[in-house]
Amino acid sequence: MGWVALPGRRGLSWEVINSAEAKESLLLFDGECGLCQALMRFVLRRDRAGRIKVASLQGVTGQTMLRRAGRPTQDFDSLVFFPEISRNDILMRTDGVFAVFAALPGGWKTVGRLLGMLPQSFRDGGYRIIARSRRRIFGDPRPDGLDDPAWADRVLP
Repeated sequence: MGWVALPGRRGLSWEVINSAEAKESLLLFDGECGLCQALMRFVLRRDRAGRIKVASLQGVTGQTMLRRAGRPTQDFDSLVFFPEISRNDILMRTDGVFAVFAALPGGWKTVGRLLGMLPQSFRDGGYRIIARSRRRIFGDPRPDGLDDPAWADRVLP
């Protein structure tokens, strides 16, 4: 059992969750970024088991989880991956991206592991270049980009 922030009537509350739910992951992304939203759609489509939940860094869930992990709540230039929602262990930038790939089924697991072998300074340098120009290159997110009814319980506020 573990503690996790879950949506409730008055925002988020800390509730005890069972061990099956504790194995779920949470991926926080920049909700104002078209590339980030496209990545979320990519992840949600391929994670058919529904283990990975997503939330915007700017949203209630994102802000609560960032505070809980002792991270800044105004830095939206990096995705933040909680491999287990119930823990404060996080992976950021390319470590987070490759861990998400490794959590997906099929060949994506291998892709994540292989890309993770690249030197971190090289990976994160490329990540920072893309992060700085992502809005200009990829544009704004679609207003209904994550509104698929099949994802309703996986896209958190």
